[in-house]
Amino acid sequence: MNLLFDVINIAFQVYIYIIFARIILSWIRHDPYNPVFRFIYDLTEPFLSIFRRIIPPLGMIDLSPIVALIALHVLRWVILSLLLRI
Repeated sequence: MNLLFDVINIAFQVYIYIIFARIILSWIRHDPYNPVFRFIYDLTEPFLSIFRRIIPPLGMIDLSPIVALIALHVLRWVILSLLLRI
């Protein structure tokens, strides 16, 4: 059970770091065809697009990553809490 708990926790944490990387990359100039950026974009865009439909960007400010991070933390807390009860 501890192994499953740890794997799920690490998976959530890695995805949170990837979203943070996407946030930082959005602040600096980058080549959109760079393989690293494409990898980060391809991993995060499906999840962020869900929140972008709910909260559209306000001009140049996109709040979807912040809402997505909050949702990920809540989802991680719920899943890990349920695992602890098993």
